[in-house]
Parts: sequence; C-alpha cells; structure tokens
Amino acid sequence: MEIERNNDAGIDIFHIKGSFDTNTSIIVEEQFNAAIDDGGNKLIANFEHVDYVSSAGLRVLLASTKKLRGNGGDLHVCTLNQVAQEVFDISGFSMILKVFSTEEEARNAFS
Repeated sequence: MEIERNNDAGIDIFHIKGSFDTNTSIIVEEQFNAAIDDGGNKLIANFEHVDYVSSAGLRVLLASTKKLRGNGGDLHVCTLNQVAQEVFDISGFSMILKVFSTEEEARNAFS
C-alpha cells in the first residue's frame, strides 16, 4: 500500500494505492489521525487505485468520519472503482459516507 497526502486550500487529500485491508488499514488510520491531530477537519480519500476494501478498511473510514463530524468536518470518498463501489453499496457505506465520482466534486462539496 502507498499513501500520498496533499493539502489543497485546507483540504487534506489522500491518494491511496493498493489493498485497504486488515494489514494496511492501520497505516491509513495513522495518516488520517495525523491530519486530524494537525487540525484538519476536511479529508478526501481518493480510491482510484484501491483494488480491495475489507471490513477493517470500512471501520477506519467510519471511525474517521465520526471524529471529523464531531469536530465540524467530514470525510469525502471519491473515485471508487467497480469492486470498491460494490463493497460500499453492499455494506451500506454508500449511504453513510459522502461518495463522489471525482476528486474535484469531493473538493467542491466542502464549499
């Protein structure tokens, strides 16, 4: 797994590559927590290059969303591929999280 973190106008954008599973979810959680601890309250998780999402990955997304919403912020997820979209739909996460087709849409939704 690779994670690239960028900040664009106060929005932390995470480009995640690889499998988001039990072994790698702790890495994503640490990165999200670091952004939140740095005062970030607007996060985007770009899933364009995520090839697998497990329940452990979903738990990290849910926990981070709860933290952010508690601080007046939010987590936006974007560019889900077909496999990840199916996981989100079956698990109901498409209804819990804010999911966008593009990173630009996710960014603009914070305005």
